Amino acid sequence: MEALDRRIVQLLAGDGRMSYTDLGRRTGLSTSAAHQRVRRLEERGVIQGYRALVDYDEANVPLTALISVTPFDPAAPDDVPDRLRSITAIDSCFSVAGEESYVLKVRVSGPGALEELLAEVRAAAAVTTRTTVVLSTPWEDRSPLSHDLVDDAAAEGESEAE
Repeated sequence: MEALDRRIVQLLAGDGRMSYTDLGRRTGLSTSAAHQRVRRLEERGVIQGYRALVDYDEANVPLTALISVTPFDPAAPDDVPDRLRSITAIDSCFSVAGEESYVLKVRVSGPGALEELLAEVRAAAAVTTRTTVVLSTPWEDRSPLSHDLVDDAAAEGESEAE
C-alpha cells in the first residue's frame, strides 16, 4: 500500500467519521481526491466498513470474558464457529494454536448471564470451556496503524518546537 493510502487508513482507523474535507486537509489532497481514494480503498477491501464505538457499561453488558473452547471429540468435524455464530453475546471468535481450539470474547450483563452463556456454548458446540473474566480494559481495539499516527504527531510537535 502506498504511503498516502496508508495515511488515509490510519486517519480513518482513528476517526471513521472524519469528513473528506478534513481527510484532504490532513493528507494534502483535495476533498474530491480524498473521497476517490477512500472509495478505491473500500472497493479493494482495505476498508471493510465503519462502526460505532460502544460504551458497554452504558449498554448494560459490562462484563467481558474470554472463553477458551476445546471440542469433546478432536476427530469430529471442526464446525465450532458455525455452531456458535448465532449466539449474539459472542463478540469475537479466534482460532488459536495451543491446547484450546478457539477463544471467544463475550460481553454479558453479569455473572448469572455468563453462567447461562457458558451452558449455551457447551450445548451448542459440544465443547469444554475455560473462562477468564476481564477485570478492566486499559485499552482495546487499537489499530496497529495508529502507532504511526502517534509517531507522526510526535514528529510534528518536535518540528514545531524547533
